[in-house]
Amino acid sequence: MTGTTTGHTRASGGREQRVTKQKVAVSEALDDLADFVSTQDLHRILQDRGASVSLATTYRIVQAMAEDGLLDVLRTDDGEARYRRCEAHGHHHHLVCRRCGKAVEIEAPAVESWASRVAADHGYTAVEHTVEIFGLCSECSAAMAAEGDAEG
Repeated sequence: MTGTTTGHTRASGGREQRVTKQKVAVSEALDDLADFVSTQDLHRILQDRGASVSLATTYRIVQAMAEDGLLDVLRTDDGEARYRRCEAHGHHHHLVCRRCGKAVEIEAPAVESWASRVAADHGYTAVEHTVEIFGLCSECSAAMAAEGDAEG
């Protein structure tokens, strides 16, 4: 997808979508981000870049990209959706820092086996699951330790 303002592309679900300058701007902004971002933060980034994309359009584009499997979605403790274009193709999980938001993509074969076994034990099929692990990254752990030392 280059900077065209017209044209069509086929989403992973098979439906054809028009390529617009707003979609290109959102896609390029997401390409430049390493960590998960809320739609409101993404909209602020777009505004800072001078892109003419409304907040409502940003929400629609991000939601459509997530539905088409182009973005991973992470729900925070308060239920807010955060999005990121992931490097990993296929099913994976994330290890996320509660303090800075840094995210690491992980594969978890033990989780996959467990989920399949539990589903089968209860007669479930076509099972999907999401596992996100939250903690403190090494940088934030060190910073918090240093802050604690400074107080003591």
